[in-house]
Amino acid sequence: MKTIIKLLLATSAIYLLAGCSTLLGTATGTNNNGNSGNTPGTPHFGVQTKTAGCNARGNRPDPDCTPGAVIAGVTKSDVCTSGYSQSVRNVPQAEKNQVYAEYSISHHVSGDYEVDHFVSLELGGSNDISNLWPESANPKPGFHEKDKVENYLHAQVCNGAITLQEAQREIATNWYVVYQRMGN
Repeated sequence: MKTIIKLLLATSAIYLLAGCSTLLGTATGTNNNGNSGNTPGTPHFGVQTKTAGCNARGNRPDPDCTPGAVIAGVTKSDVCTSGYSQSVRNVPQAEKNQVYAEYSISHHVSGDYEVDHFVSLELGGSNDISNLWPESANPKPGFHEKDKVENYLHAQVCNGAITLQEAQREIATNWYVVYQRMGN
């Protein structure tokens, strides 16, 4: 029952966020970085279909375990307000441990991984487990490089170059393409 309610809430959030159903479809294939997962333009936010045996796809999470999730009703004004990300950040250690367990990581050295928000908080991402994954620092590109993409897309949203929904789609479909476009 909890899963059904979670799915309904996630679906409602997508409709509210997108203003339509364009984000609901999912497509699989191989992206430009050789990783399987959603193809550009079709994130399947909030629908976690697997909670064990998750495997990262290079610099991307397992789309069945970490499809990404956004906070319903979040706006450009919200995310562009100084201190917004800190005000919504809430990932208890128990949830971080669950994320590591889903990806079968029983131990790690500090700095090897960070429990990352696939759709970053600064782009309206949620603290929901469907938006969290243990992103590695190495091999590169890793979490340090993705942080640069998050900051870049946040700036693009706040200066009006792209919409919040476009930034969310870009980070969730293939952030590495954005990283390359940035000239890194």
